[in-house]
Amino acid sequence: MNSSDVLVDAFGRVRSDVRRALEGLDERALNLRLDEDANPVGWLVWHLTRVQDDHIAELAGLQQAYTSQGWAETFGFDLDPSSIGYGHTSEQVAAVHVTDATLLADYYDAVHDRTVDYLRTLSDEDLDEVIDNAWDPPVTRGVRIISVVDDDIQHAGQAAFVAGIARRA
Repeated sequence: MNSSDVLVDAFGRVRSDVRRALEGLDERALNLRLDEDANPVGWLVWHLTRVQDDHIAELAGLQQAYTSQGWAETFGFDLDPSSIGYGHTSEQVAAVHVTDATLLADYYDAVHDRTVDYLRTLSDEDLDEVIDNAWDPPVTRGVRIISVVDDDIQHAGQAAFVAGIARRA
């Protein structure tokens, strides 16, 4: 197994986590907020997908699937299409009102497929390439990809937790 294979496996686990979190959720459950400022399952999965889409597209030199494949129009949220959820206010979180778990899973799958296609092109040397000197130490391609996996896993776990409560409510 090489480094690319390990990364593909990690993103595959995110995909499984996302699918399990969304399984069987209706509109009410997708948008359930445990308090007035809590993030619902729909927002959490949308956000983790947007971050992955944004960061991997940039690394691969592609346009984001969200805008280039029409997902922004399909979802129709009252947000700038460049928004990925970082720093969202409670009102912006509420604007991500997801009506269909399958649609959200389909968007994640589209991003996942692009991610895997990109990862399979990378060598270990590619992963060592410094892509951002604004940090100390500078950020390599591999470190940026791991940060995306880490963010995805955390948000997928949060989504699974909220989904579990929504299923019992």
